[in-house]
Amino acid sequence: MQSRPSEISARQVLFMSLLAEVGILLLAALLRLWGLDIKPAHFDEGINGWFVDQMRSSGFYRYDPENYHGPLWFYILFVFLSLGGRSLWALRLPAVIASLASVWTALRFDRFFGTTTARIGALGLAVSPAAVFYGRYAIHEAWVVLSLMILTYGLLGLWKEGRRADLAWLVTGTTMLLLLKETGVIHLVCFTLAALVLMLWQKIIPSKPSQALARPGWSARDALLFAALAVAVLAFFYSGTFLNWHGVPDFFRAYAKWFQTGTGAGGHEKTDYQFRSFGFLNWYWLALMARYEWPALLGVAFAVRLAWPAPAMMRYLAIYALGALAAYSIVPYKTPWCIIAILWPFALLFGAGIDELRRARIPRAVAPLLAVLALVGSLGLCLRLNFRHFTDPKEPYVYVQTQPGIAVITEPLLGMAAKDPGKHALSGEILLESYYPLPWILGDFTRIGYYGKDNEPAKLDGDFITALTSREKEVEKKLSAPYLKRRYELRDSMDGCTVWFREKVFAPWFSDALHGKTERFDPAAPAPSPSAKPSE
Repeated sequence: MQSRPSEISARQVLFMSLLAEVGILLLAALLRLWGLDIKPAHFDEGINGWFVDQMRSSGFYRYDPENYHGPLWFYILFVFLSLGGRSLWALRLPAVIASLASVWTALRFDRFFGTTTARIGALGLAVSPAAVFYGRYAIHEAWVVLSLMILTYGLLGLWKEGRRADLAWLVTGTTMLLLLKETGVIHLVCFTLAALVLMLWQKIIPSKPSQALARPGWSARDALLFAALAVAVLAFFYSGTFLNWHGVPDFFRAYAKWFQTGTGAGGHEKTDYQFRSFGFLNWYWLALMARYEWPALLGVAFAVRLAWPAPAMMRYLAIYALGALAAYSIVPYKTPWCIIAILWPFALLFGAGIDELRRARIPRAVAPLLAVLALVGSLGLCLRLNFRHFTDPKEPYVYVQTQPGIAVITEPLLGMAAKDPGKHALSGEILLESYYPLPWILGDFTRIGYYGKDNEPAKLDGDFITALTSREKEVEKKLSAPYLKRRYELRDSMDGCTVWFREKVFAPWFSDALHGKTERFDPAAPAPSPSAKPSE
């Protein structure tokens, strides 16, 4: 009878623990799933969707070493788009799943750093503006983060307990990373260098407590088995499921090509006044953290504090995180979505810093107040970015983003095809040098041509035509039938566009006032007479 109260207490603790984790995951899911399709498909999302369309034709993904992306992401997309059809939900759901899995994985780091650190770190990831913003994008990065966290979990597990399962996690995370993106090699180098730096630093300022390397709970046979499985999986995907063996040597060629891109800016340098450099280090990533990622920025500060006596595993994570931050700061090629591969360990370090403050000899209110201010501030910025300013080019995270004006061209086409699938046979001529994500959005239309200036037809007679607004007069000289004309913005980084809809086809659609006003162009109409000069 005396054990009853303690038994109930243990159950209550377990229930509260489960409730806390479920709450964090539900918050993360709500932020990532709510209004998942409110912003138009991004330029890169359109390209990724187009690759999947090519896979349907060829039966496999043809790996291209100049694409700088591994094949795994495209096979994942292929499955979801095959099940969900051509929709933004199906396109983006895999990234959401990986982003949510990353939050769950952060919770599992309680095995190494304690419950408080893991939960605060997971909460930091759950409300991170970048983790949410790019966790709602159909690009590789959310899966890269998940692979890095799995790799780290296995690595620290081998260090602490040496279990066979930890070796499996390490190999799984590394294999996923190599299947996703060539930039993964940066992280593998950083993991290796972090171990060397920690060994040297231990001799100057020892860790407290130190962490001896656990005796292996796995055999050489296990290591060979896991390595063989990893090589087989890599070969399977890079060979296009054994249908394109050229992809296997291309896996190695890609690193030489990526090295050339990585050491050049390629149009993605960030050198304006708000992203100044200190010597060879550009503070672009720190500036983004200062603007959006307050918990991660505090994590950077705590990582520096760990140079003094601190737990060995926490120090290792800090050295790796700072090394990755430095590496990405040195590389001139910068796209903002890479930040989520940098900031995840700083979220855990933020949790560790709050936990240390909580146990320090300072007023009790300091640690929770700092945590609340950072997390609530991050949540506010997250809501503002993801649900109000998601296409605002003034936001650094909004990069090469398609504008809502794309609906001017897509809404009539998709709307008419939804009512009559036969409209997928409408013809179109797209006279834009940069036209993504249109090829994926309009992928079910069978008679659309995409033309550069060098191969444009002499006569334009598509059911719809689009070109830069600066070319209106040039285009209209090639038209031989009446068209309804509207203007729109495809991306903030390019000039405005105009679309012409053949009047006899689209007039019923535009007769509805809800579908917007149009100008009418008739090549047979007489030119307007010049206005009379005012009397003097």
